[in-house]
Amino acid sequence: MSLTGKLVSQIEIKSDGDLFYELFRQKPHHLSNVSPDTFQGVELHEGEWGVMGSVFFSNYTLDGKEEVAKTIIEAVDEEKRSVTYKVIEGHLLESYKTLSITIQADIHGESNLVTWTIDYEKLNETIPDPNKLIDSALKVTKEIETHYLK
Repeated sequence: MSLTGKLVSQIEIKSDGDLFYELFRQKPHHLSNVSPDTFQGVELHEGEWGVMGSVFFSNYTLDGKEEVAKTIIEAVDEEKRSVTYKVIEGHLLESYKTLSITIQADIHGESNLVTWTIDYEKLNETIPDPNKLIDSALKVTKEIETHYLK
């Protein structure tokens, strides 16, 4: 059993992919308004929203448990409409040595895709893959879509 891995999941959305990308790049502090059951708050800790190297602190619920994460914006690709966050502190690092999340919005007219990629290294072989995290990401994607289609 490998300690490193990658989970990739894609979901089609009817809402504007640019809005989705903008939310995760520039306005993650709005996630608590869009998905309050999952995100209780996202605060800028250092830098500016949407700028590589910026750090923010998130209060969120995963699998019914309230958790926290401190993340840094590791990469932004305007052309691909993707943003990558690296977890640098928090509950997730109790199980994973490293964990990065990339969100990409592929825009094709009325048919848009959101791709979630989680790259991780587990602390040991007994740690499960972060399937609950990717399931939560897909749930949040649907909540964002519902919010913007109102």
